[in-house]
Amino acid sequence: MKPEPHVAVITGASSGIGAALVKAYREAGWRVVANSRSIRASDDPGILAVAGDIADPATAERLFRDGVDRFGRLDTLVNNAGIFTAKPFTQFTADDWSANIATNLAGFFHVTQRAVQRMEAQGSGHIVQITTSIVDQPINGVPAVLASITKGGLNAATRALAIEYAARGIRVNAVSPGIIKTPMHPPEHHAALSGLHPVGRMGEISDVVDAVLFLEKATFVTGEILHVDGGQSAGHW
Repeated sequence: MKPEPHVAVITGASSGIGAALVKAYREAGWRVVANSRSIRASDDPGILAVAGDIADPATAERLFRDGVDRFGRLDTLVNNAGIFTAKPFTQFTADDWSANIATNLAGFFHVTQRAVQRMEAQGSGHIVQITTSIVDQPINGVPAVLASITKGGLNAATRALAIEYAARGIRVNAVSPGIIKTPMHPPEHHAALSGLHPVGRMGEISDVVDAVLFLEKATFVTGEILHVDGGQSAGHW
């Protein structure tokens, strides 16, 4: 009897890293539940698009209810949805604070809690957060304290959850990228942004996707914060 395909839930899946992750998991034979606020239905029967804001618990509930109803199981959650606001600390507004907390922390909480409940019931699962290397290596000229607070919280939660659920078959890891060449960075900024990495270039979306897929296969790895940052986290340069 042929085994059922594995199923991944990917948030922030409509563009950039998230869209590339959806493509990579499908090419690996997985089924995918893809979420973003504005995601559109897919013609691919192996992709279920669930639109909505993960900061709303009702969206998180639909994500897993509809996903399990459609595909029957849940094997991996990739917490890719997130926002990054860079500005001097004293210029952050209350709205900046609320938006970062809502997506980066509340969204993570609502989605991950429901994923763990499903995974615990089946006795296996894998959760991956996409964080940022600036948590470990602040960069002069890139003030982003809200990213440090929220994404740093995800790094801490990754290690805590890895220990809490290791004996129950659930692995929890994170990928911590440097500055990745996505549409949010205009080409005219690429040269300057490349200089913020010891290796002298920005990361590619494929670099992050490869890291997530590595963790997917690395079944003896849990609690890992995998830096994909061109050497940024290694120290000063």
